Amino acid sequence: MNLQYNQAYPGIDDLRRRAMSKIPRFAFEYLDGGCNEDINLYRNTSELRDVKLNPYYLDNYGGTDMTVELFGKIYQAPFGVAPVGLQGLIWPNSPKILAQAAYLHKVPFILSTVSTSSIEEIAKITDGEFWFQLYHPAEEQLRNDIIKRLQEVECDVLVILSDVPTFGFRPRDIRNGLAMPPRMTLKNILQIVGRPHWALETLVHGTPNFATIAPYMPKGLDMKQLGAFMDRTFSGRLNRERISAIRDQWKGKLVIKGVTTPEDAQLAVELGADGIIVSNHGGRQLDSAESAIASLKSLTPFKTQLKVMMDSGIRSGADVARALAIGADFTFLGRTFMYSTAALGKEGGQHAMAILKRQLKQVMEQVCCGRIDDFPKHLVQ
Repeated sequence: MNLQYNQAYPGIDDLRRRAMSKIPRFAFEYLDGGCNEDINLYRNTSELRDVKLNPYYLDNYGGTDMTVELFGKIYQAPFGVAPVGLQGLIWPNSPKILAQAAYLHKVPFILSTVSTSSIEEIAKITDGEFWFQLYHPAEEQLRNDIIKRLQEVECDVLVILSDVPTFGFRPRDIRNGLAMPPRMTLKNILQIVGRPHWALETLVHGTPNFATIAPYMPKGLDMKQLGAFMDRTFSGRLNRERISAIRDQWKGKLVIKGVTTPEDAQLAVELGADGIIVSNHGGRQLDSAESAIASLKSLTPFKTQLKVMMDSGIRSGADVARALAIGADFTFLGRTFMYSTAALGKEGGQHAMAILKRQLKQVMEQVCCGRIDDFPKHLVQ
């Protein structure tokens, strides 16, 4: 795979600044922000970057291998594309752009229930090699039908989301009209006029919607009715009974995302989960939570029983290395891929993949780490 990339944007901060200048403010703040006062948003990144690595310069070093075996598949890097809701609002067609990039680079792409491409569209792009994140529906019939659709396209992994029992309090989204129910104001219209490239791409690709759940939605909903429908249709809250019902129905690999405590990890083991994703929803749900990397430290003992993965706060290849050194089996990034796509459009997915691989490879070569599994021995205790 060719790792050439746009040299005008060699770092993630470059992509973030470019994205800010390319998309309306309401879309950027939806992507970039956390909840309440953004305390946990910043805690995620700052505490992750406190992790330090030891280089062993005099070791025999035979080169770098970034491949990872996960759930019976070989991936070409230890990171994948995390699910992001309303991706097509941030940049038109972005779920398809990122799914294609993940497929070409042989890493996982996770589609959100509330993304703007459907299960069937992403399955076609990836030949069924994608993961799906499920917001738990209030009604069993809807849940069962979504799972049936995933089985029909031979989706690789079902991820059930545990950390959205209620919507986060996000002041930016409320001011911008992206809270439920969403609204469009004169201020937002003026922001769109000031971002003509975004506006043109949106016109070409059409108004974004919740493509996966569109078949279950009444026709002709206005914005207020749409908000009421989402509140009524998705409860979001998991418990032992709901997870057991999904485990009985889903015969593939099952991952529970949003696990941050040993108690929940133990329950995941007991209920037959194949893995967990240690996550606090990127700091978008509970401002008073500990950082994801702090949670990971307490959950690595469960690696003998299931795969322990992580997202939240990871922005760069160096951040991936830090999480792996603490003990993560695999990592996911959300904002980084969306910054790149918003900045560079259809080239953004490939660029983000290339830059993350290059950054991670440089760290591995610098500290003389030959394989992903070797990162923990480089951790500065």
